[in-house]
Amino acid sequence: MWIRSTMTYRASFVMTTFGNFAATVLDFVAILLMFSQVHTLGGFSLPEVAFLYGTSSTAFGLADLLMGSMDRLGRRVRDGTLDTLLVRPAPVLAQVAADRFALRRLGRISQGSFVLVWALAHLDGLEWTPLKLLLMPVMLLSGAGIFSAVFVLGGAFQFLASDASEVQNSFTYGGNTLLQYPPTIFAKDLVRGVTFVVPLAFVNWLPALRILGRDDPLGLPGWVDFAGPLVAVACCAAAGLAWRAGLRSYRSTGS
Repeated sequence: MWIRSTMTYRASFVMTTFGNFAATVLDFVAILLMFSQVHTLGGFSLPEVAFLYGTSSTAFGLADLLMGSMDRLGRRVRDGTLDTLLVRPAPVLAQVAADRFALRRLGRISQGSFVLVWALAHLDGLEWTPLKLLLMPVMLLSGAGIFSAVFVLGGAFQFLASDASEVQNSFTYGGNTLLQYPPTIFAKDLVRGVTFVVPLAFVNWLPALRILGRDDPLGLPGWVDFAGPLVAVACCAAAGLAWRAGLRSYRSTGS
């Protein structure tokens, strides 16, 4: 329904999609400005940082397209309009995800993909193997799954704290920004936190380091670089349990 509504005004759709594309370009412009003053960032060259940026932005863009409407849940909890979704013969999670579905978010995916293609074309000395080629799509899909789970976990938290969309955004949009930069510029405690607590490092840091031939700053076993799909499944399972618990605790709005 929302896609049909959007495509009714196609010129508006094109302009808003381009606006979304242009707004996300500014993130990469900031990186370009940094490299206008330095040759490396945390030991990583511009194409390597662009590779991290492209993989993170593309994976996050896919999750944002599918689950980006979860931050609206708190508003529905506060005003009681979530009750409308409960009486419909469709899963509530699917309805919340589709609420005001914004096709303009394709602009973020396109921008991240363009940067990723540019990075791959400018990475010198990168030796591709069948395993690395397989790791590329697996990394993007697993990353999208992990980010989607974080979106759902944030939505589940809003059942308890109905005005917590910014807390959710700090882990989703904030996590995406974090992963766009090399892990070597951050303190090891932070790297451990996004590896073992909120496993965002499995979105692109760990598999990307394997592809780029870089050492893991935490010295983890090599097989961890391929654990993205398992982590994504575990995160989605945990998010599903949290969502069911939050939905069962919902008691509608007050008088």
